[in-house]
Amino acid sequence: MLELNKIDNQESMVKLAAVQMEPQLGCKKENVAKSVRMINEAADQGANLITLPELCNTGYMFNSRQEVYDCAEPVPGGYTCGEWEKVARERGVYIVAGITELAEDGVRCYNSAVLIGPDGYIGKHRKLHLWCDDKIFFEPGDLGYQVFETPIGRIGMLICFDMWYFENFRILALKGADVVCCPTNWVDIPPAELRTMGTHLAMVNANCNNIFVVAADRIGTERGCKFPGRSLIVGPDGWFRAGLASDNQEEVLVAEVNLMEARRLNWNAMNVIFRDRRTDLYDAALGSGEKILPR
Repeated sequence: MLELNKIDNQESMVKLAAVQMEPQLGCKKENVAKSVRMINEAADQGANLITLPELCNTGYMFNSRQEVYDCAEPVPGGYTCGEWEKVARERGVYIVAGITELAEDGVRCYNSAVLIGPDGYIGKHRKLHLWCDDKIFFEPGDLGYQVFETPIGRIGMLICFDMWYFENFRILALKGADVVCCPTNWVDIPPAELRTMGTHLAMVNANCNNIFVVAADRIGTERGCKFPGRSLIVGPDGWFRAGLASDNQEEVLVAEVNLMEARRLNWNAMNVIFRDRRTDLYDAALGSGEKILPR
């Protein structure tokens, strides 16, 4: 197989970062302040695209819908996005981060991820596949599959349980994503050495779709639920570019990569992963109806 990390052409050298942090439930201002500090830490290491965990501004283990409403906010236009927009502008970075979103109607809430760049808000992803009590507090995502064009490359987003559905990665790849950023709150699953299947899914989906995957998990125990950390950055070959992070420490992982590796689709002289798909047997866009790029 082609050794993707030995390509000489340097079309889009980017430093990807995964921020592993421990938010405190309901402490939005404190969580946002911590996230900004860790974004600055990543920027100090030269990071251009920084991914933070799922719901990192609010915590995750809500007990009531009122708790969600107490900390949910519009995206964009709320306090959290405002703070992230400031640091993105000051440091010239792109940020993907999980946020508790209040919809325009003031009633529906979403488990969302936001993409912010040096010029401000770019777009958002609403979690498509809701995990367990997510279904009590949040609506299923209704924005579909989006790939955002930026000067550093094409960025897609998924959130935690979305990673368990291979269709999500494949459709984003078919729409041209170079990197998929995944804010997560993985659940601890002992006695597995890695503590979560999420790490394996990041590796497999990166390799099968020839993309970069950044998975930023949280740590800590919240209302009896332990979160396993193990954040990582994976290349199109499926192997680590940074990580695994620990299961109990706040950390910033940084990896310098050439994002254009994701557009080199030849595995070897005989195999081109997207060309070799049997689209005579299944729909080229997996029945999604999405417009896909020729690969």
